[in-house]
Amino acid sequence: MALPFSYTVRNLWTRKLTTALTAGGMALVVFVFAAVQMLDTGLRQTLIATGQPDNVHVTRRASGAEISSVVDRMQASVVETQPEIAIGGNGLRLASKEVVVLITLPKRDSGVATNVTTRGVGLAAFELRPQLRIIEGRSFKPGSAEVIVGSSIAQRFEGAAVGSLLRFGGREWRVVGLFEAKGSAYDSEVWADADQLLQSFRRNAWSAVVARLADPAALPEMKARLENDPRLTLDVKAEREFFEDQSKALSNFISYLGLTLSVIFSVGAMIGAMITMYAAVANRTGEIGTLRALGFRRTSILATFLLEAVLLGIVGGIAGLMLASLMQFIHISTLNWQSFSELAFSFTLTPRIIATSMLFAVLMGVIGGFLPAVRAARLSIVDALRAA
Repeated sequence: MALPFSYTVRNLWTRKLTTALTAGGMALVVFVFAAVQMLDTGLRQTLIATGQPDNVHVTRRASGAEISSVVDRMQASVVETQPEIAIGGNGLRLASKEVVVLITLPKRDSGVATNVTTRGVGLAAFELRPQLRIIEGRSFKPGSAEVIVGSSIAQRFEGAAVGSLLRFGGREWRVVGLFEAKGSAYDSEVWADADQLLQSFRRNAWSAVVARLADPAALPEMKARLENDPRLTLDVKAEREFFEDQSKALSNFISYLGLTLSVIFSVGAMIGAMITMYAAVANRTGEIGTLRALGFRRTSILATFLLEAVLLGIVGGIAGLMLASLMQFIHISTLNWQSFSELAFSFTLTPRIIATSMLFAVLMGVIGGFLPAVRAARLSIVDALRAA
């Protein structure tokens, strides 16, 4: 014979203060657990959203990032002439030879100079990134010392507004436009004419070649041809794969740190739940004896007390997720360990994070309530009634 669910809820409601304190402790742990996952997901989605599914990204072999990659002019020309590359409306191959450098700009809030990615591109770059659009001003003119800045750069750095002058590469650059790239990493970049950037930084080679494939299924054939060519030392990747790789180092650090903190905090929360449930058993010893005398089995007592602990975990999980959901309104920036430049992104809550956080909360409840539930189930009828 099983005890009704209402009995369990009523007992929790009777102990409002201890229920609230225990569930609150679990809620804080779930908040940390979910927030770390949201941070990791936001980082990954920002970088993955930077890549287009039908674009290919070519860099120097084993370079790891565009900032440390060198693709000389001969190699870039070979990539541009590959038959798998699509042809644009102007009859030319849809390929962009790009140079990536780091500049320093002062932050608005602190005035501290921070690395910012500056990308030199050609006209094909805009067709290769359909998510990018100018939201203020205009695009730079080819052959001029003009730049456009991402929305995150304009918000966080001094002197990045339209009409301002930026000084880098030994010359001044006029900011003529502000662009938005749907929350991708490009929002944290400054764009300029590739040839002008090469001249200013005295470079004679590109950092990467980005191209549109006429058929994405042809990537393996093109990849094998270029990577096996003895004249070339190139890595060929789908653009999304390339940017996903950029997030691995920082993503792994966030994940390991978050898991460590969650485990440490969860131990405290489970001890709190265990103390609460042990106190409940001690206060209801006579009640347990009466239930046993009425014919309720040990398994029913065990299940009832375990259910109370699980409900505490569920309440804590819901409260923790509600707190974590507010983090979606916060935008943060950090150093991308691959490019050594500033990267802005936001916390992102997904159904997977909700499910894993609730599972984590229930697990804390089960572990914290198991021993007290066993204690309640093992009480003898006679001893329990005498203690009443």
